[in-house]
Amino acid sequence: MAYDEAFADRIRRAIGPRPDVSERQMFGGLCFMLDGKMIVGVNGTDLMVRVGKDGYQAALARPHVRPMDFTGTPLSGFVYVGPAGTRTAPAIARWVERAIAFVATIPQAKRRAKPRPRPRVVGSARKASRAGRA
Repeated sequence: MAYDEAFADRIRRAIGPRPDVSERQMFGGLCFMLDGKMIVGVNGTDLMVRVGKDGYQAALARPHVRPMDFTGTPLSGFVYVGPAGTRTAPAIARWVERAIAFVATIPQAKRRAKPRPRPRVVGSARKASRAGRA
């Protein structure tokens, strides 16, 4: 993984001890997930922040912020904050709090039940089934 482990530790401290936050390697870096939804991450020395579509333009207007673009197309609702924008613990905490506040507005996804497989009818049982329909 290409990320700064010391920076990841600074993000961990900003998040604090939360049982609802987990870590996952994604986007070529390390992401922090709140109830399975990405809030922030670290990629190299940049902070990835989920700000949502409504907060996207306001976030881009902040110093040291640019669109999160690693495929050639900016990912709407996500931004990168460069190292100059995350020099202090309070600066990181503000971005983390902003991301947590946004993710808290996203409704929980409803999990669909897996469809039950149809029982296979083989051999003589199939013939009996056909005979019963005739």
